[in-house]
Amino acid sequence: MTIEQISETLSHKLFTIAEQPVTLGGILLIPLLVLVGFWITKLLVKVLTTRLTTRNTDPNIIHLIQRLLYVIAISIIVITILDVINIPITAFAFLSGAVAIGFGFGAQNIINNFISGWILMWEKPIRIGDFLEVENAKGVVQEINTRSTKFRRVDGVHMLIPNSILLENTVVNWTLVDKLMRTSVKIGVAYGSPAKKVAELILQATEEQESILDDPKPQVIFDDFGDNSLVFEVNFWIKSNVEGGLRVARSNVRFRIDELFSEHNVVIAFPQRDVHLDGSLTISHSPKSSSEK
Repeated sequence: MTIEQISETLSHKLFTIAEQPVTLGGILLIPLLVLVGFWITKLLVKVLTTRLTTRNTDPNIIHLIQRLLYVIAISIIVITILDVINIPITAFAFLSGAVAIGFGFGAQNIINNFISGWILMWEKPIRIGDFLEVENAKGVVQEINTRSTKFRRVDGVHMLIPNSILLENTVVNWTLVDKLMRTSVKIGVAYGSPAKKVAELILQATEEQESILDDPKPQVIFDDFGDNSLVFEVNFWIKSNVEGGLRVARSNVRFRIDELFSEHNVVIAFPQRDVHLDGSLTISHSPKSSSEK
């Protein structure tokens, strides 16, 4: 087959759109344009991401730029393909309107989540790495996509949460402003224990922990005269982006309190009950059987 025959075959008109002929060559050119366009886009995104990462740019900004670049690239590829195959964009005006109406009625949730995803990436009320509490689930945000957000719970299970839920419902963001978290440890000691000395030991155990911040300073409170104990509570702050940091800090404080109490003979209280009997109590012994004599 000669070059002229190949050219004639590729120039063969298949159909017409808005009085513009669509040829076989134009149809065959579409996959090539799509592949080349996406390859160039991925290359540009990779180079830009590498440069931004080396400059310690906020991961949320990088993620937003990546999404914007892909949207712009897809728009350019579509316009380029239509221009190459001689199809004017106005030819799709009526069709796109009808599709948009049908798509709007049939995919309201998808559109809602899509728009919510862009709002999350633009306003950044929730960012990658934030520690959230959503519908009794706690975990870290790993990725914000256009439809859903990837969420890793504290037990390691991954969840995909629709973006609209994060905007329409109450979400506790523990690290929205900073990573400072406050927690407390309660402990009860036996009645008769020196209260001021107990408070000093609890404060010492807290201040010895490296993870606990000096500012704000830990505070020991004589909380109550309990049923079985003198109740003390110590409040302190740590800097952490996960709930596990709080649990570890509380555990370390309790370990050290137990050691200091043992050294100073302070008794940790436990439930006790006094039983009072009215009248006399008689204990009778059953007679021994003949075999026991």
